[in-house]
Amino acid sequence: MHRYEIRVRYADTDQMGFAYYGHYLRWFEIGRAEMLRSLGRSYRDVEEKDGVSLPVLEAHCRYLKPARYDARVTIETGVAALGRASVRFAYRIVGAGTGILHAHGWTDHCFMSAEDRPVRPPATLRALLEAAPPAA
Repeated sequence: MHRYEIRVRYADTDQMGFAYYGHYLRWFEIGRAEMLRSLGRSYRDVEEKDGVSLPVLEAHCRYLKPARYDARVTIETGVAALGRASVRFAYRIVGAGTGILHAHGWTDHCFMSAEDRPVRPPATLRALLEAAPPAA
């Protein structure tokens, strides 16, 4: 899986000092964007050059152990499934240096045209996602 490290900021925490649950989905997005960037493309590039967006259809996150302020966590991201007009990314939020699994989950996306219709991804994008790290 692709790995990208971040630090839990004070603004990421709730009153109990735990990383706020909604931020895990934001971290999933960061992992997804950075994985694409590591493969040589950005989300903006895909939208502008391929004319395709990847809206989220469904998201799931299983919280196991809270991350706390100032902790370093690694966002692990991989492609779990690639369909004709959809893709599922899977994620793990792991303590950097500790290996503690804080959360894991997935997001389902469709490939959408500029006219807001589901489409098959261009061959270059499909090849990129097929070459992406697989989900663990």
